[in-house]
Amino acid sequence: MAEQVRAPLAGSVLDILVETGARVEEDDDLLVIEALKMENAIAAPCSGTVTEIRVKKGDKVAEDAVLMIIS
Repeated sequence: MAEQVRAPLAGSVLDILVETGARVEEDDDLLVIEALKMENAIAAPCSGTVTEIRVKKGDKVAEDAVLMIIS
């Protein structure tokens, strides 16, 4: 079952820490978003494989935007 990784708040993607095909464990850091002049690490909501990355470094994202898919 696929799990969507969503942005908890609006901001800019500073760094992507994984690649498509990477195996991740629940709570592993996936990417970093800058919001309100703070860096926020976004963690994996579940264990699995990153099957899709929908953002790139420098992208502006809205709150609740889908950032990645983990299967």
